[in-house]
Amino acid sequence: MRPVITAEDVAQLLRAGRGEEALPADALLTPSARDLLRSRKLPARPGTASAREEPKSKAKPGNCGCKHSVDVTNAAAVQAFFHSPEIEALKVKLCDIGRRMWEKDYVDGNGGNITVRVTDDLVLCTPTLISKGFMKPSDMCLIDLEGRQLAGEKKRTSEALTHLGIMKRQPKARACVHAHPPHATAFAIASVVPPPCLIPEAEVFIGEIGLAPYQTPGSPDVANSVGQIGVNHQVVLMENHGVIAWGSDVEDAYWKMENIDAYCKTVWIASQLGSGLHSFGSDKLRDLIAIRKKLGMDDARGDRAGCDLCDPGPFKGAAIKPAIGANEAFTGAQMDTLVRKVTEQVLQRLASGVRGSD
Repeated sequence: MRPVITAEDVAQLLRAGRGEEALPADALLTPSARDLLRSRKLPARPGTASAREEPKSKAKPGNCGCKHSVDVTNAAAVQAFFHSPEIEALKVKLCDIGRRMWEKDYVDGNGGNITVRVTDDLVLCTPTLISKGFMKPSDMCLIDLEGRQLAGEKKRTSEALTHLGIMKRQPKARACVHAHPPHATAFAIASVVPPPCLIPEAEVFIGEIGLAPYQTPGSPDVANSVGQIGVNHQVVLMENHGVIAWGSDVEDAYWKMENIDAYCKTVWIASQLGSGLHSFGSDKLRDLIAIRKKLGMDDARGDRAGCDLCDPGPFKGAAIKPAIGANEAFTGAQMDTLVRKVTEQVLQRLASGVRGSD
């Protein structure tokens, strides 16, 4: 039986520094595998002309597997870098992330975009006007931090500037994912941030959720607005638009997109049950913030007062019930206030009953 070669098989070859010549002569290539090979401009099958020699760029190896810098004035060096094994593997990854977003209904039509910072000043990004569920590695683009396109046959996404607005301000943002997941986008349209202190995993992996005011998509204004909010928020709801999330790599950024939509969906469902939303309280949240920091994620909430940590803000879906436990008991003054209110209500009901019997 003839072996079947997938895009992942090809990516592994590229990461190992090998080309199509390493494939069996009778191999069957999947369409995505063939697209990946074409994006490197290698010969169609073994035995034909050998792959072209690629010029070497003035670059230093980096801890991401790519390079710290490329001589962007040298077109040959830029092309060599753009078709290097590391970048080809990332192109396949971007296609995979795009397909996953499309399958989960996070994007429709040609919506959404993805970026990965591959050097200190270069970014790999998805193209414009292509469904994220049907991208090919050869569709990807290479841009600088000002949004100028340096490589790629397709035109870069117009919203790359929004991603760059975050990356230029936050060095830890190595990748960004923008999409329109229905539940999180619903909160963005309502200009409401889902309340905190409800689900531990959300506090650890999403952190504090940001809200950026509406600006025209793809404009410098939205890049500036989202960029400023994104410095201290790994997930930003974009008013009347969608969501952008950043992470240490593209998989991390995509996970946060899944996290935020699941969180918004859960909060929305819980708010309809009629029993209110139970908060686990600020003391427990501080424990989760400590865990988040141990995982290498910054969190600016640590110095805030307890009453501010779990403030639900403008969320009106249901009352937030405070947690009452061993570590968060009523003070004497709070108990006196509660007893007084209950007593007043009882006396009012008794008085009303007496008048009704006359």
